[in-house]
Amino acid sequence: MRTARKFVKVVGVLGASAALMLTTACQSGSLTGANQASAGVTLIKLLSTNDTTNTAISKALVDGFNASQSKYKVTVVSRPGGTEGDNLVKTRLSTGSMEDVFQYNSGSLMNNLNPSKNLIPLGDESYAKDFTAPFKLAVTATADKKIYGAPWGAGNGGGIMYNKKVYSELGLSIPQTWDQFMANSQKIKAAGKVAVLQTYGTTWTSQLFMLGDFANINAVDPNWASNWTSNKTNYESEPGLGGFQDTEDVYKAGFINSDAASLTVDNGLKMLAKGDAVQYPILSGNITTVQQNSPDLVKDLGFFPIPTRLGAKSTLTTWVPNALYIPTTTKGANLEAAKAFIAWTEGADGCKAQLSAFSPNGPFGMNTCKPSGNLPQVAQDVFSYVNKGDFGPALEFISPLKGPNLESIVILVGTGQKSAKEAAALYDEDSKKQAKQLNLPGW
Repeated sequence: MRTARKFVKVVGVLGASAALMLTTACQSGSLTGANQASAGVTLIKLLSTNDTTNTAISKALVDGFNASQSKYKVTVVSRPGGTEGDNLVKTRLSTGSMEDVFQYNSGSLMNNLNPSKNLIPLGDESYAKDFTAPFKLAVTATADKKIYGAPWGAGNGGGIMYNKKVYSELGLSIPQTWDQFMANSQKIKAAGKVAVLQTYGTTWTSQLFMLGDFANINAVDPNWASNWTSNKTNYESEPGLGGFQDTEDVYKAGFINSDAASLTVDNGLKMLAKGDAVQYPILSGNITTVQQNSPDLVKDLGFFPIPTRLGAKSTLTTWVPNALYIPTTTKGANLEAAKAFIAWTEGADGCKAQLSAFSPNGPFGMNTCKPSGNLPQVAQDVFSYVNKGDFGPALEFISPLKGPNLESIVILVGTGQKSAKEAAALYDEDSKKQAKQLNLPGW
């Protein structure tokens, strides 16, 4: 998903280029300028998303790597997330101006970058043998079956982050079904609080009801993903329509916040932590922001899957970690430096650096890196579903097909401009265009 992570704004190539000019170059180490050269030192740049968690991971990895040796120096360039960031990455690749290394999504979004043309394969690197099976699948290109990414950070649960304190005060239980969730939401609304928080100002967050429902679909129809990929089913029909319908239901019931169109994820998390809002469809990794901004309130938050419409028990949808990539424009000494940096991040020291920067809220992409320390309740809840086997990967890590305009399409539903079925039809058409670009059979 990406993590769209502003209200319905489509950013074109010119917009992405303009955004690129405004990105902030952040220095790590002793260098004072991104283009400054030191004798005998190869300088490279890492492009990373500017959200709280990725900023912390970037700093920890770059500082650790730079301190570990004197042959290379890495500096960090930040970029926005979501559609704006996606367009920026694609513009950088298409114009040959991408940084030496960049952090980006795995799964279908990686496939949309035309990896066989734009990225350098990493499957022969020594650390690739330690990739988890889900991560390996998520960074393997559909076209040539080569591995192009290396793990960055940890995975996530995609579901409902909720305020445990308010749930207790109102006598609510964790909902398994959609009807139970709506009943809880009605009680929360009656108590004068925002029942379902939405932060469309950070556009990627609009997708969680829809994308987070996939493990529920897969639990009742394991062939749905392959049928979707080969154009044998669609989102206009059940069970695919469910996530769009969830978004419409909470809007029509008046459960969402009045400022949903402009509210950003950071401000939304503050509302949730304080108990002004009670349920928030989001990725579990965003608890890191609460840990930094409202550390005394982290204990009040928990996590559960998107409640299902398809049975009596919901299943947690999980996101595979993001990845590091090297563009084909990185050559010579810079390529050597980029590979050395990634190799360091995938080793024991890189694992320690990442664990010092954030608390993981889902599995790592390396079998050699495990969560440690006192995990927040949100993370404990996610791992409880994983450990019980009540989970499954998001569709984008099983199928290469994901329409690029999903987040803006879902916002049309969440703001009352389109019905669930109308939006699903738009997304089916959006995905059809993407499928043809990817030359998928059946389209």
